[in-house]
Amino acid sequence: MLRRKARTKLAGLADVSNWLFTDEALQQATAVEVARHRARRLAGAKVHDATCSVGTELAALRSSASDLVGSDIDEVRLAMARHNLGDGGVHDGGGNIALCRADALRPVSRDAVVLLDPARRSGAGRRFDPRGYLPPLDQLIEVYQGRPSVVKCAPGIGFDEVRKLGFDGEIEITSYQGSVREACLWSPELAEPGVRRRATVLSRDEQLTDRDPDECAVGPPGRWIVDPDGAVVRAGLVRHYGARHGLWQLDPNIAYLTGDRLPQGVRGFEVLDALPVREKVLRQALSGRDCGPLEILVRGVDIDPDVLRRRLRPAGRTPLTVVITRIGTGVAARSTAFVCRSSEQA
Repeated sequence: MLRRKARTKLAGLADVSNWLFTDEALQQATAVEVARHRARRLAGAKVHDATCSVGTELAALRSSASDLVGSDIDEVRLAMARHNLGDGGVHDGGGNIALCRADALRPVSRDAVVLLDPARRSGAGRRFDPRGYLPPLDQLIEVYQGRPSVVKCAPGIGFDEVRKLGFDGEIEITSYQGSVREACLWSPELAEPGVRRRATVLSRDEQLTDRDPDECAVGPPGRWIVDPDGAVVRAGLVRHYGARHGLWQLDPNIAYLTGDRLPQGVRGFEVLDALPVREKVLRQALSGRDCGPLEILVRGVDIDPDVLRRRLRPAGRTPLTVVITRIGTGVAARSTAFVCRSSEQA
């Protein structure tokens, strides 16, 4: 069953028909495109994967790193990695990988970039406190202080919290196919000088950093509303994205952008009408446009899109999108609903 799941998740990485997995190890395995992106950043380096688990990250690194070492404290997973990376199916011309049993909190390598992927799941579910990772993130940061290191974290990790733990490098948020996949901590030795935050959108081969220009105006809606990729929003680089693509903000504190032209390959929402957020008004407007399939996007307003969709009861045939957002602050704040047509239907 796990091999069938792995064929989809790890497609293109290796022939996994003979690989060994545990359910938890496969769930935590990095998506192939994300792992390959990291491997490109580490091209030519000596890399020690100190939490190698069943070997998926090592398989992605095999063709790009100059030397590879893998270690794990779990004897069973280490045995699986030995099988998977040997006769298990990785035959891409890469060099041999040395594997050993070791605790990630007790370094066993020198002169290598240390790759760390602490466990963020337990029998009770996900661990959200980075001190609850296995090994704990604060201990990993302390142990590898001053060494080139890369730490994979949950995408929702708090940036301020990471800084308070002593991390002083680059935080990269990576998305693929519209989904934010991970946060990755790059130590100062591996980070681009001056970069503290990076958004990587793999599906469009686009990267933004906090060193990019961020002169982004605020103004009334243009022809299109754009909901930036989750990696851009999560990395706090919405203004940088707007500046790059000639867009502006509807509100300085809300992530929606607007403009008269869409960035190439980006889905947008063509504004047809702007209305107050009142059910009766919205229902009449949508009925007048023969709305059927209805997508509702919300930022800055306490509205449940699913509940509102049921109450609006669209019964027509035309697909529409309603973008609901707050504009302004304090007594001047107002909630606005933009009735839109997706660029996919325009």
